[in-house]
Amino acid sequence: MSRPRDDRQKDLLRPALDQIIDLGHPLVRLAEKIDWKFLDGRFGSVCQPGPGQPGLPTRLVAGLFILKHMHNLSDEVLCARWVENPYYQFFCGELSFCHKLPFDRSSITRWRQRLGEEQLVALIQESLSVAHKTGAIETKDLERVVVDTTVQPKAVAHPTDARLMHRAIVKLVALARRHGVPLRQSYLRVAKRAAIMVGRYTHAHQFKRARRALKFLRTRLGRLIRDIGRQIEGNPELQRRFGPLLDLAVKVRLQDQRRRGLKVYALHAPEVECIGKGKARAPYEFGCKVSIATPATAPKGGQFVLHAKALHGNPYDGHTLGPVVREIETLTGIETRRIHVDRAIAAITTRTSSGSGSAARCAASPPPSVAR
Repeated sequence: MSRPRDDRQKDLLRPALDQIIDLGHPLVRLAEKIDWKFLDGRFGSVCQPGPGQPGLPTRLVAGLFILKHMHNLSDEVLCARWVENPYYQFFCGELSFCHKLPFDRSSITRWRQRLGEEQLVALIQESLSVAHKTGAIETKDLERVVVDTTVQPKAVAHPTDARLMHRAIVKLVALARRHGVPLRQSYLRVAKRAAIMVGRYTHAHQFKRARRALKFLRTRLGRLIRDIGRQIEGNPELQRRFGPLLDLAVKVRLQDQRRRGLKVYALHAPEVECIGKGKARAPYEFGCKVSIATPATAPKGGQFVLHAKALHGNPYDGHTLGPVVREIETLTGIETRRIHVDRAIAAITTRTSSGSGSAARCAASPPPSVAR
């Protein structure tokens, strides 16, 4: 795909949008404050120069993402409202009113998959810049921040050994049939029956029978892995296609509930981690730990997110404060004078620091308005 370009022009047979809308509308005023060239430079970097159809204009993509999160809309609802709302179209850079979508709904998903941390940070940085210019947030609001961690859950089913091994068998058989790899036996029917019986036996507290059915599943998965390995031996192309799924299937077969270490909790999302935050309603959550920073004060424009970062590997909360504070100061350009954290982060930060830096600015007990 070549780099995006914005070649939209006014339609001579249709009135311009700026002639049929209220130029004092909040979305029109917001569009004038945003530095679209800054976002174009960051968003355009995800597409390398080369042959292919150019991507959607970066202003259109950035505007769609901003509108989606401003109004908490799904992709389908966003597209439906975009067609019927001239202010949405003006905000995204259209010059004349469009009666049809100039893009496909799936383009939003593809752009979302292309964007990385740098592009999303650019959106936060530009939103804070506009808020500061318009007076919605002041410098004093950026000097006192609240930093805390939480879990961003992933849409995965509750992982069990029986379910994971059954899904591994189903996926391996489907991939083998897709590439014409012959199998001695697929085990699909007996594996499905065994996975169902594991749940039934466990529910009835017949754990010996449940372990027997689970062992049956593990044995069939091992047979399937070895059979596929023999069939693709000596074929580099098939080995490349089967390699990732075979590695996950081997990990699923060998992992144990009581064994510590990295485990696979979802075959379609192997990056998912098991995180325990001490919640009574959810002792364990499956997803990724994230750090969120917000102002400790009450800005005029409402609540703002100053920083958001995914913390892969489930690090200890107290070890994440230093890098997060440095990134907040780089993002806002203002030194934080006071940081409100929970007692766990404050304790480890104080022990590992010598009374300077972020430890000297930590407040172990946040104010009532921002307490967890």
